Amino acid sequence: MNTTTPRVFIAATRQNEGKTTTSLGLASALQRHYPKIGYIKPVGQRFVNVEQQRIDEDIILMDRVYQLNCPLGDMSPIAVDPEFTRRYLAAADPETLQERVRLAFDRVAWEKDFVLCEGSGHAGVGSVFDLSNARVAKILGAKVIIVSQGGIGKPIDEVAVNHALFEKEGVEVVGVILNKVLPDKLDFVIEHTGKGLKRQGLELLGVLPRVEILSNPTMELIRDELDVEPLNDSSHLLNLVEEVVVGAMSVQHALTYFKRGVLVITPSDREDLILAAATTLFGRGTEGLAGLVLTGGQRPSESVMRVVAALPFPVFLSPDETYRVASKVHDLTIKTRPSDTRKISLIRDLIAEHVDVDRIIAAVDGCG
Repeated sequence: MNTTTPRVFIAATRQNEGKTTTSLGLASALQRHYPKIGYIKPVGQRFVNVEQQRIDEDIILMDRVYQLNCPLGDMSPIAVDPEFTRRYLAAADPETLQERVRLAFDRVAWEKDFVLCEGSGHAGVGSVFDLSNARVAKILGAKVIIVSQGGIGKPIDEVAVNHALFEKEGVEVVGVILNKVLPDKLDFVIEHTGKGLKRQGLELLGVLPRVEILSNPTMELIRDELDVEPLNDSSHLLNLVEEVVVGAMSVQHALTYFKRGVLVITPSDREDLILAAATTLFGRGTEGLAGLVLTGGQRPSESVMRVVAALPFPVFLSPDETYRVASKVHDLTIKTRPSDTRKISLIRDLIAEHVDVDRIIAAVDGCG
């Protein structure tokens, strides 16, 4: 197995803490030192089908943003579908899985200057089929960066638990990156969490401030993640949803909420509110709502549909009732997509400004 190409394994204290955000930004920063970057997510849990292969969503993102010139199947060697664990427990074969990871890494690292390796969840995720993140990092001969959400006590406690499992596998953790820290708490967290981590023998490599747009879904994400039918041909699918309003009030009251960045969720028979939403455009060009989701599965009348067809912001129809749609939107996992150019640019800037990339390079260069 390749032991010479520099590599780092991006882990986290739990799912959705910012591993992909960190990887996305680090890839850009590292390219200033290592022009040819490789990327691998050995164990993936959210995947799409590409040419009869199950490819993790994050692979698609990284490949489209950075044109990595690696086979997609090698960057995503193991896709954990709902039946994967059951099949494995019925006929466990850890060496076969581990060899698949090794071979995939070798192909990804071919003619590359550096390889970013991304984990899946906390250090123990995958233990049930003998491929915990800690074990995978050991197999790859990679040092680790742990990503956790901001704060003091909670991230230190959670990092300590994860650090222990990496240590058990003989894997070195080179430091910690904290994500989603309130901007006015940045200096406070840097000072006190840095001290707390040093007591654990760990370095604080960076602290990323919370930026709201990175936690906001686009209308494109809502379209793809919810069971909805587009009712118009809008070109503004990248509208960011900054606020959600459930249209269950009078038109006069609702108008006070209709502004830029608002997603309105309302029953499809509330034609008065649909028409009121159209009035938010008067004198504003395309500065109206982020979008509109009509619930209940019933199309509005023909006259209202003509208005809907002319609206610049996306209008979707859901078969679900209003509360269920609002709950789904609230519970969405916000994943950066290749089309989210504004978010991607911001992520690159955040990593460049707030993470000590030189220290990471010094820690991992030549590891193997």
